[in-house]
Amino acid sequence: MSRRFEKLKNKFPYYNDVFDTEERIDLIMRELKLFDKFRLLSGRRFSRWFSKPILRLRIPSFGMTDGSNGVAFHSSFRKNTKFPNSKCLSSTWNRELAKEYGIAIAKEVRASKRHVLLAPGINIDRTPMNGRTFEYFSEDPYLTREIGSPFVEGIQSQRIGACLKHFVANNQETNRFSINSQVDERALQEIYLRGFRDIVLRSNPWLIMGSYNKINGVRGCAHKALLRDTLMNKWGYNGCVITDWFATRGITQPEDCIKAGLSLEMPKPITYKTNQLRKAYKQGKFTMEELDDLVRRLLRVMFYVGLFDDPESIPPGERNTPKIQRVARRIAEEGIILLKNENDILPLDIDRVKTIAILGPNKNKRFGKLLYGGSAAVISPYEITPEVGLKKKLEGKVEFTEDRMIADYCIVFVGLDHSRGKDCEGIDRNNFELPKDQIKLIKETVNINPNTIVVLLNGSPVPMIQWIDNIPAIVEAWYPGMEGGLAIADVLFGDINPSGKLPITFPKELTDSPAHKSVKTFPGDGENVRYEEGLFVGYRYFDQQQIEPQFPFGFGLSYTTFEYSNLKLANNLISKGRPVSISIDITNTGQRAGSEIVQLYISANESPIIRPPKELKSFTKAHLEPGQTKTVELQVSLSDLIYYDSRIHNWTYGLGTYTVRVGSSSRDIKFETLVACKP
Repeated sequence: MSRRFEKLKNKFPYYNDVFDTEERIDLIMRELKLFDKFRLLSGRRFSRWFSKPILRLRIPSFGMTDGSNGVAFHSSFRKNTKFPNSKCLSSTWNRELAKEYGIAIAKEVRASKRHVLLAPGINIDRTPMNGRTFEYFSEDPYLTREIGSPFVEGIQSQRIGACLKHFVANNQETNRFSINSQVDERALQEIYLRGFRDIVLRSNPWLIMGSYNKINGVRGCAHKALLRDTLMNKWGYNGCVITDWFATRGITQPEDCIKAGLSLEMPKPITYKTNQLRKAYKQGKFTMEELDDLVRRLLRVMFYVGLFDDPESIPPGERNTPKIQRVARRIAEEGIILLKNENDILPLDIDRVKTIAILGPNKNKRFGKLLYGGSAAVISPYEITPEVGLKKKLEGKVEFTEDRMIADYCIVFVGLDHSRGKDCEGIDRNNFELPKDQIKLIKETVNINPNTIVVLLNGSPVPMIQWIDNIPAIVEAWYPGMEGGLAIADVLFGDINPSGKLPITFPKELTDSPAHKSVKTFPGDGENVRYEEGLFVGYRYFDQQQIEPQFPFGFGLSYTTFEYSNLKLANNLISKGRPVSISIDITNTGQRAGSEIVQLYISANESPIIRPPKELKSFTKAHLEPGQTKTVELQVSLSDLIYYDSRIHNWTYGLGTYTVRVGSSSRDIKFETLVACKP
């Protein structure tokens, strides 16, 4: 223990960890004056990533950083590991890897002298046109929970605060500061709030970020019904709510935010100006009890991240280490998805390939640039592009050519980037199609050389209807991070057997997507956007309307084959405290080791209200050697069967029978069976 810290403990008792956290908060609260409390409610005006300190009481400020795929340069002023984007992580369907990612990124936050990571973003993918689709996990709240919870737990295991965002129904960038998301009560609860609810109840993220938009007429950061009544009172959340940056614009009455439960306005006071707070308090528009609750929540986060503890007791940070970079590479390897592989053209045989042509605008593009894409902009010490990764792997073994006619194989790297109007914060995509020059390149190349492989680098779905039929192999690599070029090379040449599966539906045409029936459903009329599809988002809609997607939710191929057999039910009645256990044998029937993601969906056969045709409720990832058989187990519990009943404004259970479907994607079901529910 340093001498400086010993002095702090002696002078300020809340620095002494012999008291528990709530007692230490009590000790601080006794010392705070009204002005101090007001001061704590907003960030530092000229240092936009820090809360305000109270110097006389030695209450320090805590630092925050952007970063859904690494510690962002613009908020840390350091180069850090650029991890794959969130879609790539969720494509792994790997809970353990999500936790490893959380631990690794938290270490970099600590080493960057920050205390809170403004991530993960868990907004539901309502439309592929959202400029921030690349930052979010999925169209499905269950998969969002299963990846988001371990990610949060990994971050907070290092005493770094995770900030769940953006609360809530923040599903587009067009008019994001003013748009009113009109969504019915049930869809709001079952689709848009469900991931937040489940992660809060499971993993207790220390911060939650209020969104820019209005929800049914009320701004997110002043929404008492959602923040105070639902998040805090119903869900029992004891953490801190902060604003998205400048999200209080348009909120003129500070008491609206106080009563809603907003603890911290960032990056500077707009609504929480001291004179406005003092005036509202004197007029009795909020109480001392309401104010104290907000301050306590903020102080609680400060204790959680260790601001009042001996620095030697805090988990150490590290940045840009081989260990962390290996985590980034593993995510890329497991998140890459094989979408098409006609006649098993992949993997390529390094001993037989003589010449390769590497083509396309994304073959050597670096994605780590200042503010490139917005909040997710990470600048890494290096970035291995696909071309560099391939040349490093194949050096001295394969000849590279620009002549598509003489090449054994042409590999075309196309997709999107983080420029405005593509995958970028602040503005939605301006075109669903790939750029015309990319489509032209794909068509020309396959006409010259039928052994053409398309590799997509992007963060949101793109249509392929114009060229997919003639392309034998398609690989979805997402934005694979600083080690991505090596991961792509290993997948193409079979050192890594792809195991990723889609966390989002790829439609054939934009009009197939539920949000794109009219301007009023997306992007809205400038004031309102109507969620007329209700519950039917993503695969739920495609199933209900019997629309054939380009690639369905949960889809992904492998270089080996898997056989499903011997489905068994340990019991067939679900009741309180008694889940149904389902086992199934998976056999690797191919010649390569590989991993299969076994997915379980349920359907309600009798219901007093309409329900989706099926919903993901369980999955597991199994690795098998050639010829190996494993028995995997899945469970369905009573909590998996609940639905929100708007008539009683609460969750309830549906009695009766349910069909349980097990398969390799939402559209590739191998077995079905019936179970009964009796709470």
